[in-house]
This record gives sequence, C-alpha cells and structure tokens, in this order.
Amino acid sequence: MTTHSDHRPVETVETAIDLLGVLKQAGRTGMGVTEVATELGLAKSTAHRHLQTLADRGLIVRAGDSYRLSSWFLDYGIHVRNQHPLYDLARPKVDELAAETDEKVWCVIEEDDIGVHLYGATGKHSVTTHARVGNRTPLHQFAAGKAILANLPDGQIDRIIDGHGLNERTPQTITDPGELRAELESIREQGYALNREESVPGVHAVGAPVRDENGHAIGAISIAGPANRLRGELLTQDLPDLLLGAVNEVEVNLAHV
Repeated sequence: MTTHSDHRPVETVETAIDLLGVLKQAGRTGMGVTEVATELGLAKSTAHRHLQTLADRGLIVRAGDSYRLSSWFLDYGIHVRNQHPLYDLARPKVDELAAETDEKVWCVIEEDDIGVHLYGATGKHSVTTHARVGNRTPLHQFAAGKAILANLPDGQIDRIIDGHGLNERTPQTITDPGELRAELESIREQGYALNREESVPGVHAVGAPVRDENGHAIGAISIAGPANRLRGELLTQDLPDLLLGAVNEVEVNLAHV
C-alpha cells in the first residue's frame, strides 16, 4: 500500500543531486569542500562526506583540493542517447541537411515537458550558440521545441503552458499564453515552426516535428542560422520544404522499426 510518506523526497539524495549540479556549473576547475559547503549551505563535514561518497562510487574525481564530475556521466549519457529510437533514424538526415544547407541542424526530443538536444551537425557556415548535446530548453523558446509542443496531446500542452510558465529568453520570446496557443495552431496547419530571434539574438530557425503513428511528436529537426541569412523565402518556404521532406523520411522509417 502506497502512503504519503512514500512520496516524500530523500534529503540525502536531493543533496547529492544539488552537489552534482554545482560541480557541473564549476566546470573543469571543480570546487573544494569549503566552496561546496558554502554554495549549498551545508556544514563542511557534511559536504565532505557527500563528496567522498560520490568520489568512492566514481561519480566525481578529486584533483588536489578540488572535486569535479567524472566521465561516469559520459557513459550513461551516451547510453541514454543511443537508446532513443530517434537517434539512429534522424542522425543521417541531420548530417545530410547540415551538408546541404551549410547551417546548424539539430534533432531535439521532448522529455518531462522539456526540449533536449539529442544530436547536432555543423555546416560549413553555421554559427555557434549556447545549444549543445544534452542541452535542456523550455519548448516554447525555440523552433524545434514549438514544433514538438504544437503536436503534443492537448492535456500535456495545457500542463506545460499553465504549469511550467513561459519564461523569456530574449525580448522576442513568446510569453503570452494566448499568443503562444495561436501560434501552435498555425504550426499545426503549416507543418513547421519558425523562430525569429526567440532563443538567441540574431539567429533564426525553422523546425518540423517528427510524429508517431498517433500524430504526436516524439521529437523535431531544426535548421538554424544568422537572421540576415535565414530570411524571406529561404526561411518561410525553401528551408521548410527541405526540412519537411527529410522529416517525412524519418517518420516513414520510424513506422517500420
């Protein structure tokens, strides 16, 4: 029998997760015991025990007086990525689109109502942005995310908009629920989503959903580039046509996996 206590968080696990988060933010330089204790509001002895336990299990490594994340996460991350059904199917098309357009192309999935960058390919003239493999971004802030959001079940869309909120990433990010819902309807009608500097200033993108047999998005593919290059018919017609053709091939292959 499940009781209320079964749903209470385990504080030591929460502390360990918070600790891993601050080490991730610290990057390659890592953090010492005192820094970790201060950052998390822990006694130094408590911080040391958590660090030592994580180090003993191989999740972090110690270098002198500092600790940093270990490659243990690389093993798990690659495993998770490779298990997703879209990875093997979308990867060749992402590579092909990057080579054909010379722009940055991404395959994005949805997990726990958040967009996750699963795989990316770089064209000869692509720009560098904050996006990276594993990056987690609210769905309403970028083209691939909006393409996914428009093709999720209605109840899930409501939960994301009403429960998670619509935080602003740039001045162009849609933060009004009514405006976003209207755009999602347009995305469903035209089959693709546009991002005009909504996630990165000076960058435009087009994204199209990859849908399962029920018509729900399991991911999306997007093409992004400088706003002064991705504009006019290239942004609203040529790239969407190219992208929709590629996505259709992925969907056909997905149906026969």
